Amino acid sequence: MGLFDFFKKKESSPQEQEALDTGLEKTKENFFSKITKAVAGKSTVDDDVLDDLEEVLVTSDVGVATTLKIIERIQARVARDKYLGTSELNNLLREEIQELLAENNSNDFNNFEYGNHKPYVIMVVGVNGVGKTTTIGKLAHKLKAAGNKVVIGAADTFRAAAVDQIQLWGERIGVRVVAQPMGSDPASVAFDTLKSAVANGEDVAIIDTAGRLHNKVNLMNELTKIKNVMQKVVPDAPHEILLVLDASTGQNAIEQCKQFTQATDVNALALTKLDGTAKGGVVIGISDQFKIPVKYIGVGEGVNDLQLFDRLAFVDSLFKHQ
Repeated sequence: MGLFDFFKKKESSPQEQEALDTGLEKTKENFFSKITKAVAGKSTVDDDVLDDLEEVLVTSDVGVATTLKIIERIQARVARDKYLGTSELNNLLREEIQELLAENNSNDFNNFEYGNHKPYVIMVVGVNGVGKTTTIGKLAHKLKAAGNKVVIGAADTFRAAAVDQIQLWGERIGVRVVAQPMGSDPASVAFDTLKSAVANGEDVAIIDTAGRLHNKVNLMNELTKIKNVMQKVVPDAPHEILLVLDASTGQNAIEQCKQFTQATDVNALALTKLDGTAKGGVVIGISDQFKIPVKYIGVGEGVNDLQLFDRLAFVDSLFKHQ
């Protein structure tokens, strides 16, 4: 299986489904205990129930704008189907959230034309502490397991720990890492990585970048410089600019997404640490607000716990056993 096959949407394996269900446990508990309270003693979906549901969604980190959109959809359904009971509310909510996610997430990523580029260049951005390095390691591992030759460029040269961590991951998963001493020019590391990827016939090059949100202008200049230098080697690089966000930070993740999308052309998102938070609703809000596909989700500590995001599986898991 090559790069193209890895990125085409495939059915989740039972292990992946189980990891997803377990990873979303805290979000489910939070979400459904609130919904149960909202409909307690009510038999029909009336204005009071909708008001309570609105509060549930906002406090579950779905975000105000997205919540209002979902409530409007449910109001329209209630008006159309007349006597909707609260027992049907979960199914209604599940359908509306899946439809909302469908508008912003390609389910197979074929439009990115993986496999038509070699090396396929992924530039990874995000602030420190969101799980950027771990996501790079896990993604490299998955791509290698799919039969690709992968190289990682340790271009976050401002933090010694970042380079060390990437090198440890490289050793652990058997993937080559290109690094320079701390304080080196990040663009120079990216250039060397792509040059050697071309020379070695590697399929994918993953470039880490500094996780500093100092200010948008500096960030923009730095990321633009890295892109320009990479294009001297691979003219259309990077093919993917992947923003890594920590789901457990809730609304803060939305703010980070705002900053990075203004600073560079982010075209894919990874949401990490879903297993450690009750704020998984942020996936819905971010997908809706930014119209950028959520491509990967992190649902555990294990090397295989980075999954391709499947909106149907995600929402089904969120509403499972309720």
